[in-house]
Amino acid sequence: MKKIGVISSLLVGCSVVAFGAAPAPGKGPPGITLEELGTYASGVFDGSAAEIVAHDPRTQRLFVVNAANATVDVLDIEDPSDPTLEFAIDATEYGAVVNSVDVRKDVVAAAVEADPSQEPGSVVFFDTDGEFLSEVKVGALPDMLTFTPDGTKVVVANEGEPAGYCEGTEDPEGSVSIIDVRGKARNVKQSDVKTATFTSFNGRKDELRASGVRIFGPGATIAQDLEPEYVAVSTNSSRAWVALQENNALAIVDLDAARVKKIVPLGLKDHWRPRNGFDASDEDGAINITSHPTSGMYMPDGIDSFRVRGRDVLIMANEGDAREYDCYAEEARAADLELDPQVFPNAAELQQDDNLGRLKTTTTSPTNDEGQYTEIYSFGARSFSIRNARGRLLFDSGKEFEKKTAALLPDEFNSNNDENDSFDTRSDDKGPEPEGVDVGRVAGRTYAFIGLERVGGVMVYDVSRPANARFVDYATSRDFDGDPAAGTAGDLGPEGILFIPRNESSTHKPLVVVANEVIGTTTIYEVRRDKR
Repeated sequence: MKKIGVISSLLVGCSVVAFGAAPAPGKGPPGITLEELGTYASGVFDGSAAEIVAHDPRTQRLFVVNAANATVDVLDIEDPSDPTLEFAIDATEYGAVVNSVDVRKDVVAAAVEADPSQEPGSVVFFDTDGEFLSEVKVGALPDMLTFTPDGTKVVVANEGEPAGYCEGTEDPEGSVSIIDVRGKARNVKQSDVKTATFTSFNGRKDELRASGVRIFGPGATIAQDLEPEYVAVSTNSSRAWVALQENNALAIVDLDAARVKKIVPLGLKDHWRPRNGFDASDEDGAINITSHPTSGMYMPDGIDSFRVRGRDVLIMANEGDAREYDCYAEEARAADLELDPQVFPNAAELQQDDNLGRLKTTTTSPTNDEGQYTEIYSFGARSFSIRNARGRLLFDSGKEFEKKTAALLPDEFNSNNDENDSFDTRSDDKGPEPEGVDVGRVAGRTYAFIGLERVGGVMVYDVSRPANARFVDYATSRDFDGDPAAGTAGDLGPEGILFIPRNESSTHKPLVVVANEVIGTTTIYEVRRDKR
């Protein structure tokens, strides 16, 4: 195994030769590279000690969710090459664990789940020195929150996960809370909270299923079944798009009225098309990116929005996620599915372990009258997508994530994030597993930064022309010769991604911050323009 340090500049060179993704020198717009500046290490392995990160430009502090300690760790990044821990905000007084954090104009908002998580959670407000300001109750399991661009609201995705699907276990409703903080972020009251629910969609199960929305929790109403995961807000702060990951759908929310206007299915990715090929087996001992008679459910985790030619567009990291609970689990290997012989006449060959047999799929895929599967659906799309404000697909990166990592990390392709010498072990699951995404402007162009949760690192794409997004860079500081548990394997499991524009940076240069969940590190990169 070879050591891989910060390889962004090397990889850009490789990508030009292997893929032609970047323009030839002197042609087309300049690209960017990511240069590692510094890392703060919590010292906690496999404990989710660095998840979501927010930045305050006035104090030059990072606020990092540390689920292992139920704290928000506050880092000084006045010198981004030497991030240091100043103090931690203890959230245990307000609930079980912090799930998300954001900061705006000297006010920090933290989403704290209750214990048990099926009870209403809290959003707790602090000043940037960690002093408590106020607390309000929101829906069950507040999983992500964000201030709106104009700073007048905090929008909260309340996931509402069930305790399980056994008889008598609680299954709360998913919801979206909107907190009015206009001029009163330091003294928010419960009356400032409005919640957009999904109860108006109850009774429309057949309609939603027919449109492509996954509604399948045993005994659940639609409001219980829908699970908000992540939020993106329109430029004018009037609308939110909320990822419903397990449902493979998107909710469009009117923030002023606190009302869910529409639920949009995200559709399926046709893996039979060569541009959408992927490696389906972890037991063939090789890189084998090819087309398959399967469909991928996009199921985004992180989403963001940005403005192009006066219109908002959405960007999504298509991670995928299965429901696995006591008394109900939807995941099954493709080899264990009874396939319709009319649709899959070569089922015996397809279901071999070195073909599709090992692929993790959902038992909610369509069946015929005899219960035989007529389609095979897998989790996630191993890609990122760009969609318009109505959810229509404009761009998908296809098989590029696996193609790029196969060429640039051939000995570590589809590795896991908690152990080295794990070549190909994630091919049967979700591949590189894109997780978080953020978007930023550099030198007049718009770039997307997408974290790959399993193999690690950050993919960079120029998305200035959304329908023609292009690969620019891949940076990782993972060391495949190191020992993950000993903390010598570099960054592992990127979860949260944050772009800091140059006018908010202490160095007056744009930065990208990555919170790495598995190894508990927070790493800062400088965004550098290519010299041409």
